[in-house]
Amino acid sequence: MNVKNGKYYPWLLVALLCVVGALNYLDRMIITTMRGSIVEAIPMTDAQFGLLTSAFLWLYGFFSPVAGYLADRFNRSRVIILSLFIWSLLTWLTSLASSFEELLIIRALMGFSEACYIPAALALIVDYHQGKTKSTATGLHIGGIYVGQSLGFIGGWLAESHSWNYAFSIFGIIGIVYALVLIFLLKDRADKPVQNSTVNKQEKLDFWKGLKVLFGNQSFILVLIVWGLAGSISWMINGWLPTYYQEHFDLSQTEAGVYATAYFFTAMLLGVISGGAIADWWSRTNSRARVLLPAIGFLIAVPGVFVASYTDFLLITVMGFTVYAFTRPFIDANMMPILDMIADKRYLATGYGILNLFSCVIGGIGIYAAGALRDEQVNLSLIFQVAAFTMVICALLLFWLKPKKKVVNY
Repeated sequence: MNVKNGKYYPWLLVALLCVVGALNYLDRMIITTMRGSIVEAIPMTDAQFGLLTSAFLWLYGFFSPVAGYLADRFNRSRVIILSLFIWSLLTWLTSLASSFEELLIIRALMGFSEACYIPAALALIVDYHQGKTKSTATGLHIGGIYVGQSLGFIGGWLAESHSWNYAFSIFGIIGIVYALVLIFLLKDRADKPVQNSTVNKQEKLDFWKGLKVLFGNQSFILVLIVWGLAGSISWMINGWLPTYYQEHFDLSQTEAGVYATAYFFTAMLLGVISGGAIADWWSRTNSRARVLLPAIGFLIAVPGVFVASYTDFLLITVMGFTVYAFTRPFIDANMMPILDMIADKRYLATGYGILNLFSCVIGGIGIYAAGALRDEQVNLSLIFQVAAFTMVICALLLFWLKPKKKVVNY
């Protein structure tokens, strides 16, 4: 029996991509957890070390729209496999770097290669999961990404027990082997859904025409604003939460890290999976469920952040941020399904690539602005409350969004 033709293949696809998503974030995160080992072997300033991640993020964001177009124009599965192979090869090559310049070039190239993955993967998932299961499937995949993100500490552990080169070598080889395995398991849907409109199915896709189509859609612009603000919120809270715990409650760096990650990312993982499942269940009786649930999630998260940033009791702060961490990912599980409802299906991955670009830019501004405000002696509690107010704006914009495209179940 050919597993790719079975009725369970859509879920096998999600499982396969969860592993790729975990590797995607693990490969980009491990460098941050082995800073001491890397700097000891390759002397560099803090600014240079920060530039290694900044170069990755900038190129990742700016190449995302083109990467999404490649997934729309060509075979999504092949784009995913090629992306995984190239970034894994670059991860392995990182272990051979002997200078800051070599590290910088390799990390920048990783930004290009990893940008090709997320738009193609999410578009492929919704190709297979139309109707009742699309949010659950998307949520599970994002959950795989969260797992990879939370496992970033493995890099530091391997660097201490072996060497910083060892971690990059191991995960690079794992990714290369897995890419070769996926050649035999991953495939595009033969009868890929196409938007029901005046679309000529034989019309050749064009990147610039795609941008015109997407930005000519007011609903897409509204979603773009929401996604950008959501990215800013995440960077402002996630990026500064360990510092807040350490300073506000006089905790050690290790204790603050546990409160800011162990509880936090566990709640996010549960939230993104629950957000997908609830949205799919609710969508059976409400066609706007995938839009309304993230809006409600934002509104539930707001008092959690306000209470968490106002109290002097550690337990209440942990509980408040856990509420935020559980409900904030509702938008992550449903963003691609929302895009599938409002955008031209021919440019679905392109659209998500644009969302990625906007999120990276606004998110970077958000975390920098929070740092600048701290330099001006602005308390982190106030910064978190600004983030909470921004979630109210996101919720109102989502309530305003009214997808008009009829969703076809496959």
